Amino acid sequence: MSYSIGEFSAIINLSIDTLRYYEKEQLILVMRDVAGRRRYTEADIGWILFIKKLKETGMPIQRMKKYASLRYQGDFTLAERLKMLEQHRLLVLEKKAKWESNLERLEEKIDIYKNKIAEYDKKLYFTQANIS
Repeated sequence: MSYSIGEFSAIINLSIDTLRYYEKEQLILVMRDVAGRRRYTEADIGWILFIKKLKETGMPIQRMKKYASLRYQGDFTLAERLKMLEQHRLLVLEKKAKWESNLERLEEKIDIYKNKIAEYDKKLYFTQANIS
């Protein structure tokens, strides 16, 4: 089964402009029909979804382009692609640790504010009770 760019855009939840950009950057090589219209395949769905994940994890476009180029060259590039993914994984783990640390500090500050507000409300309640 193949899909037009509009159908494919809806399936993978990316704009047509983004798909064209990905094609221009050679992240995806798209088949064309006899009239020159883009035709996407089931295999393209998985590939684009993976590209989206690489993007979400912060892989730079130049690294994605290199990875895509290797992928389209064939299985003899598997070792190099594996190395790229392992390197990227380390960067993602570093970012994850940083985010977790930042989240801990944020949660600590939230707890401090909640406690201060509770103390303030308690003082305000007792102050108002003594005035009455």
